[in-house]
Amino acid sequence: MKLSRSEHNPVLAPNPDLPWENLVTCNPGVWYEQGVFYMLYRAAGDDPEHVIRIGLATSHDGVHFMRASETPVFSPSSEGPDSGAIEDPRIVKFGDEFYITYAFRPCPPGQYWRFAHDEVLRPAVDEFTPAFLRENLANTGLATTRDFKTFRRLGRITNSRLDDRDVILFPEKIGGKYVMMHRPKQYVGERYGVKYPSIWLKFSDDLLDWEGCESHLLLTGVEHTWEEKVGGSTPPLRTDEGWLVLYHGVSDCGRGYYRVGALLLDLEDPLKILGKTRECILEPETAYETDGFYKGCVFPTGNVIVNGILYVYYGAGDRYVCLATCPLRDLLDYIKNG
Repeated sequence: MKLSRSEHNPVLAPNPDLPWENLVTCNPGVWYEQGVFYMLYRAAGDDPEHVIRIGLATSHDGVHFMRASETPVFSPSSEGPDSGAIEDPRIVKFGDEFYITYAFRPCPPGQYWRFAHDEVLRPAVDEFTPAFLRENLANTGLATTRDFKTFRRLGRITNSRLDDRDVILFPEKIGGKYVMMHRPKQYVGERYGVKYPSIWLKFSDDLLDWEGCESHLLLTGVEHTWEEKVGGSTPPLRTDEGWLVLYHGVSDCGRGYYRVGALLLDLEDPLKILGKTRECILEPETAYETDGFYKGCVFPTGNVIVNGILYVYYGAGDRYVCLATCPLRDLLDYIKNG
């Protein structure tokens, strides 16, 4: 079972005429409603600091996207904790508002592909500087919008001392609680019972208040496989078989290729895994996936179901937005049998 790449890939590429996105367009959040695909995509130009912003594109067929503006729709704040970079939006909807989790840094990361693995630019600091700023850590924030053009920042939803990305909300309450998937990089070792960064779930009464909520291990990696290090990828989708969740696995302790797997979680107890793909369902194969700023990366961040087809939108090589699809029923059956 493999996802099928669109023959039109990449479906969104950097625009050489726009300095804020002339180098990178990748890792999009996508929502489908009333015949329109809305895509919030990560974008960056060729500036040495590598400031990261969010742009908006729309489509009526899910393949051919048009940019909605020549300017970003969501940018780093001028003075807040997310003043360096905002990236990798994931979209869910409660009521009439869209709730978007996004990773951010206090300072631009720099052109990280020129640095050692997992290194970013760090500011000059003194002994009193908090770890968040000193290490230029990636945290996760929450924002809302009604139109994908104007946004309200609600604040940080992860601990400032943790590198905590791949933070994704379930699109409805479960057992009267909101549910958040996250991947705290520091949750490794004997204390946590895992060797590599893993996927955890939290439960809360409030979408903005996750402090003090216990993290429960959902999935950890398998040593010497394509999924040693794992993280959540796309917002869970409710199906008649359970919550469908795509996740990414990385080989070689996080230094190797990024590949994609799938989970099926119980609708009433998302800590219960009903099924899991043993092999990846998408892996880097094409030139636009193996020869980008991260050489060997497929990184899904958006998925929707339209007319029984699962549309999966992913960043390719940290440079492009691409699309892969499959019949939803085929994937559900494969997971259950796996």
